[in-house]
Amino acid sequence: MTQRERQILRWIEENPLISQQELADKAGIARSSVAVHISNLMKKGHIAGKGYIVSTAPYAVVVGGVNMDIGGVSAAPLVSADSNPGVVRISLGGVGRNIAHNMALLGVDTRLLTAFGDDAHAQRIAASCGELGIDISRALQVPGERTSTYLFIAGERGEMALALSDMEIYRHITPAFLASRAQLLQNAQLVVVDANIPEEAIRWLADHVKPPIFADPVSTAKGSKLLPVLGKLHTLKPNRIEAELLSGVAITDEDSLNRAADALLATGLRRVFLSLGADGVLAADHSGRVRLPCARGTLVNTTGCGDAFMAALAWAYLEGTGLEGTARAGSAAAAIAMESAETINGAMSADALGERMSSFSF
Repeated sequence: MTQRERQILRWIEENPLISQQELADKAGIARSSVAVHISNLMKKGHIAGKGYIVSTAPYAVVVGGVNMDIGGVSAAPLVSADSNPGVVRISLGGVGRNIAHNMALLGVDTRLLTAFGDDAHAQRIAASCGELGIDISRALQVPGERTSTYLFIAGERGEMALALSDMEIYRHITPAFLASRAQLLQNAQLVVVDANIPEEAIRWLADHVKPPIFADPVSTAKGSKLLPVLGKLHTLKPNRIEAELLSGVAITDEDSLNRAADALLATGLRRVFLSLGADGVLAADHSGRVRLPCARGTLVNTTGCGDAFMAALAWAYLEGTGLEGTARAGSAAAAIAMESAETINGAMSADALGERMSSFSF
């Protein structure tokens, strides 16, 4: 669905009896153009017939962060307190946005609830989400605020030397904001949350949202926000150190790995996919568990592998896939992600994921 189609569909949802001329006036386009958009919406199954009966197609909601990432890589060994020649790149990032991007590539109708400012970065984010088909119409734009920005400097070999993060805007993702989007959340097939948002917002989601919640701890510092709500989550995707924090079990071998999974499931958590980097993944629920090695792939860049993994977990759930199949989907998605120099591999798709899973290249 295009950005314009989403806009028109939203107006129709608000007023099913709205005329094509009224839609044209609101959009600032010709009535004939509106007719084309409505025809496309009907062909895609979003509306049916005159009177605009709105079809409630399945969708997922991601609640999390979106950043502008600004990265500099030095051309030579870094010299402190001096100007260093190198390459600076600006790209879209943020755990929530990256997960939503991968889900959209996998064909999932995805809505992103986040907060951003009214600056140039926000305009770039909105344009990109529109191109990708990620619906941000219910996201929060805060006048006068800065969009979240992550700035890092790396040495000539790519090792990080220093980073600054400006993520204050996420404080606006409050329980009151989420409550104002309750209908969107309750009608979703699932909700993905990343721990960049405030703890009180995470608690509100856990207490009020009925669809299954998939959670990404993001880091040990931020993952601690999930401790009070573990038993209300459906799926958790921690790495080794995040799992140690959330389970209280030091992971040193296979036995302690399984005990950590047991401790997490004992909270009431439905499923856990414990990512072990190069050592693969342990997937466990209350009916069983499976240990898988990493899916094979050509390593180019590991940044974004975790976001792709989480997106594939959501996709597999919507496809009705079992525990092992879901773990394979996550591992396969991470393998596809690592084959690109970019954080998001544009080659990601449901077909590519299915092919990687069916090849059994584990």
